[in-house]
Amino acid sequence: MMKTPIAITNQRYRLGYHLMTPGGWMNDPNGFSFFKGWYHIFYQYYPYAAEWGPMHWGHARSRDMVHWETLPTALAPDENENGCFSGSAVVYDDKLWLIYTGHHTPNAVDPEDFYQDQRVAWSEDGIHFTKYGANPVLRTPADNTKHFRDPKVWQEGDTFYMILGSQSKDGLGRALIYSSPDLLHWQEVTELSKAVSKENEGYMWECPDFFHLDGVDILLMSPQGLEADGDRFRNLNQTGYLLGKVKDNKLEHHGFVEIDHGHDFYATQTMLTPDGRRVMTAWMNAWDSPMPEIEDGWAGALTLPRQLSVKDGYLIQQPVTELKGLRQEVLLAGQMDAQRDYKLGRTAELELTFADKAEGALLLLTDGTRNLQLSLESGGRLVLNRNTEDGKRAARRRSDGPLTLQLFVDRSSVEIFADNGELTFTERIYWQDDVMCRLLVSAANQVRAWRLESESNLY
Repeated sequence: MMKTPIAITNQRYRLGYHLMTPGGWMNDPNGFSFFKGWYHIFYQYYPYAAEWGPMHWGHARSRDMVHWETLPTALAPDENENGCFSGSAVVYDDKLWLIYTGHHTPNAVDPEDFYQDQRVAWSEDGIHFTKYGANPVLRTPADNTKHFRDPKVWQEGDTFYMILGSQSKDGLGRALIYSSPDLLHWQEVTELSKAVSKENEGYMWECPDFFHLDGVDILLMSPQGLEADGDRFRNLNQTGYLLGKVKDNKLEHHGFVEIDHGHDFYATQTMLTPDGRRVMTAWMNAWDSPMPEIEDGWAGALTLPRQLSVKDGYLIQQPVTELKGLRQEVLLAGQMDAQRDYKLGRTAELELTFADKAEGALLLLTDGTRNLQLSLESGGRLVLNRNTEDGKRAARRRSDGPLTLQLFVDRSSVEIFADNGELTFTERIYWQDDVMCRLLVSAANQVRAWRLESESNLY
């Protein structure tokens, strides 16, 4: 009997310009790539319920990374695997290849009794995929635990490289690199990096990504098991990077840096665009996020695509320039007066620059019941507070000039870029009504705001 995909029963939290499923569950972005004139994004997907289940690969494509068209499911588990876990895509031999983790649970009673291997599939049209008949192409190595997943593949010259999230037998997270001439035959090159301890760098590294950018080498990943440390590592699992230089096949780095400081950001994936930009997206949720949209037949979304660059040894994230194509009309231009409500609506972008040093409570977004407030303490600590349980997140600024803010408001989210992308906060916030914006401090400022497209994607 054919299963029927779950239907959406209520549109109240459906996002206007962030990618979601047509119904059902989403987590990690996968296979971010460009093939035959289209950007492709895939994602961990369970079509039959708004909860995590046997993983499929959902699929959408776009000409501009902004307006997405949902395509048929690219991968579904079959008799050879119980789930098609996260992975990546690469173009080779005029085909789009998917490299993914096969997740196997031979014991139906115990989901923790599993093993993982790496598999490939390909497509000539970018829509219909064929799994390789001799999968898997890579099995778990002997010095590893059962955690061996999330392959990210790229090409250098005639060689393909794969970085994999892994846990060594001593229970520490690490990233392994393999190489292949043809995507089918792989050999280990190096253990690129490994956690110094479980508390500081994690017991498992998920969704690793490795790239060269602005003269440095960057390993981006989601470590599990870090212990909270002041304002850092407040979520169940974290996402961040090690930045440095590879020497003798090891990454010499300056320590783990969290990449986003909000509640709802995990499992990044990057791609190199045809014009040479390194662009990142992520799951706009976390495993401990409350997801009220579940009762409406869907769960999860992806962040806006962000262009990465390096400044003073840190990653900077800026919304890709294509997002300006969402702007429909100017809502605000000039200066905001303090303690006055300005209507943003449900889908909006706000740019606010303070002319001089403003401190204390700065800005409030509210729909009358849900609130999100930004404050700046004298030491440069930028604090986000939302009126939910465990609502506070904070990070220290790296610049000491006047603060700049760019906010993207959608029907159940806010993405905040501070100091031109030196700090970001990503939040799912379930607005009940039009969002109002209020300046809480009398301070000279410049503001611009736009109403954004409210239905940018085709499901």
